[in-house]
Amino acid sequence: MGEKPANSDLKLSNLAGHVGHLSPEQETTLQSFKESLGQAKLYHVVDEAPSHDEATLLRFLRARSWNIAAAQRQFAGHEAWLKEHDVLRVLHEISPEDFLQTQKYYPRWTGRRDKLGIPIFVYRLASLEPLSKEIFSTPAETRYIRIAALSEHVRHFFLPLCTYLPHSSEPTPISSSISIIDLGNASFSLLWKLRSHMQEASTLTTANYPETIHTIAVVNSPSFFPTIWNWIKGWFDEGTRQKIHVLGSDPGEKLLELIDAENLPVQYGGSLEWKFEDEPNLDEDTKRVLGEMPKGSALFKDGKLIQPPPLPPSNSASDN
Repeated sequence: MGEKPANSDLKLSNLAGHVGHLSPEQETTLQSFKESLGQAKLYHVVDEAPSHDEATLLRFLRARSWNIAAAQRQFAGHEAWLKEHDVLRVLHEISPEDFLQTQKYYPRWTGRRDKLGIPIFVYRLASLEPLSKEIFSTPAETRYIRIAALSEHVRHFFLPLCTYLPHSSEPTPISSSISIIDLGNASFSLLWKLRSHMQEASTLTTANYPETIHTIAVVNSPSFFPTIWNWIKGWFDEGTRQKIHVLGSDPGEKLLELIDAENLPVQYGGSLEWKFEDEPNLDEDTKRVLGEMPKGSALFKDGKLIQPPPLPPSNSASDN
């Protein structure tokens, strides 16, 4: 049997190192990081508008323990990756039908947020059983670029939307998400079959979207989970591994420490009527802003929904 992660304690996030919660030393490091990126033509300010917001820059610094050189290497790699795969163009051009179909294969937003305002996603692996042939019938390159587009959609739609909505940590921007990974009724053979599918998304996120995972709660873990953990632990860096919590088949008490009952699905100990196959069940604040969930890819900026996402400026792959 493989090693099992021991971490099962959930608690509200410490916001140290985030916007509005920086020590004097961290403030100095952030300014030095901006200067270093600017000298490398990876960051610029035009008409007082920065090419990248501070929440994004701080994610890379936190991921690399405030080491400017290491953070810049990862940041530069991310920018090069965006350009190589033309990710924002894909996000602009993907049809609503292809976008919605792709969303079925990955963690789905419940339409709700935790006590800090962080969006809550659920990934129920057993629901992929009837879709597995579909998943692997898509050419590998197409599948990869669509994963990338979904990741950019999180960054450009879900996170700014949740930042705009009322949240207890205001004015600190929301820069990460919570995922409940439900292994209930997922057979060993299914998980083995899906391992490359899951690895692709996990390694892409770790390399290109550092510190966007706030918490991963694994629920309904089977007896063979230690073996599964042995496969997957190498997909994540140590910081991310520390955010993975194995809660078993009765996760409600732990999850309710982070999530109010009305925002937690019934099957995980809350009172929200929502299952993985459903569209997001938007709370009242989100309904007031969006009306309804947009179909297909979108951006949310300055309090407004933008659909489809515009093409990126030619001088930067990831301008805000």
